[in-house]
Amino acid sequence: MECSCVVNMPKKHMRSSSSFLRFLLVFSLVSLNVLTGQAFTGTYGVNYGRIADNLPPPGSVVTLLKAAKIKNIRIYDANPDVLTAFKGSGIEIMVCLPNELLIEVSVGEQRAMDWIKENVQPYLPGTSIRGISIGNEILGVTPIEIWEALLPASKNIYTALDRLGLTKVVQVSSPHSEAVFANSFPPSSCTFRDDILPFMKPLLQFFSQIGSPFYINAYPFLAYKSDPEHIDINYALFKSNKGIYDAKTKLHYDNMFDAQVDAAYAALEKVGFGKMEVIVSETGWASKGDDNEAGATVANARAYNKNLRKRLLKKKGTPYRPKKPVKAYIFALFNENLKFGPTSERNFGLFKADGSIAYDIGFTGLVPSSATSSLITFKGIGLSNSLIFTSATLLLLILTL
Repeated sequence: MECSCVVNMPKKHMRSSSSFLRFLLVFSLVSLNVLTGQAFTGTYGVNYGRIADNLPPPGSVVTLLKAAKIKNIRIYDANPDVLTAFKGSGIEIMVCLPNELLIEVSVGEQRAMDWIKENVQPYLPGTSIRGISIGNEILGVTPIEIWEALLPASKNIYTALDRLGLTKVVQVSSPHSEAVFANSFPPSSCTFRDDILPFMKPLLQFFSQIGSPFYINAYPFLAYKSDPEHIDINYALFKSNKGIYDAKTKLHYDNMFDAQVDAAYAALEKVGFGKMEVIVSETGWASKGDDNEAGATVANARAYNKNLRKRLLKKKGTPYRPKKPVKAYIFALFNENLKFGPTSERNFGLFKADGSIAYDIGFTGLVPSSATSSLITFKGIGLSNSLIFTSATLLLLILTL
């Protein structure tokens, strides 16, 4: 019926109808891209770094995460042992194309396809890989050659996923450090650095087209450490304080975390991407540091991470984006004893290397001294071991007859 109506239309109307249909098709495809491949479906996630030689095996980490009810993690590579161990866990993972591979992936689509076929496709759908991070903190931190490789590498990875029919499952993105900003105080004044804009704007354009958010590593700890004389520690730790007032937006901020997120929104708005979602890819507080690392204590780390967890679980927005729940990955799951740099770098973990808690924010570790640990350990062991236990009990009964 619809076809016959089109056939009987005058040619002028046919052309306009065809144009309208093409518009609808393009609009539908764009909308589809925006609505698919969401890597972070909750609000609270954790970064699972592994620069250490004393961590629990990945299978035990699955047990730990399930006990903590953590359903979203990021890793900094695509380690096969980790991806295999997480099969069937339901925990959603963002893997990473390491910084050192960006240049070679940027110059050839086939290299991107090979990487996807080796590190992503074989684990799907059993392992819930939901995103690929293209490097980590590239712009403003790494050499200029890697800045230049970031966009083409992102496009090649996305193209490979598209050809394999995986763009509705796996999201492509890239996290940035605060080094991409020229300034961030007050939040409304935040802008991208001039030398970064030529790389950032086309990257944002591409991510906007495929529906990816803007990921930022936001650390109130680092801001406080750099200027403890002028920053109120309570403002950084979500504790009671007078806060700050942004005269331009007439908004009040009672914690630095929200201010850092809204600063990113302000910078995006200034370059035409005000509708792009901001997600915090890393945030945390060190429990130990060198003498010149102000604020790096167990008490402060506990306060920051406990209060942040409460804040994220409320699924509330920020003063500038009140209707957009804030999402964040905490850095980090474990203390990592082989990381370079100051002492703080090795002490961001919510858990110690043996699986016990670094401090109490409501989680239970793998090996606490209380009886609870036995429950968690047995829960992680699963049904098969319960059957073994039952069978052994029956065998003992038979032998005693």
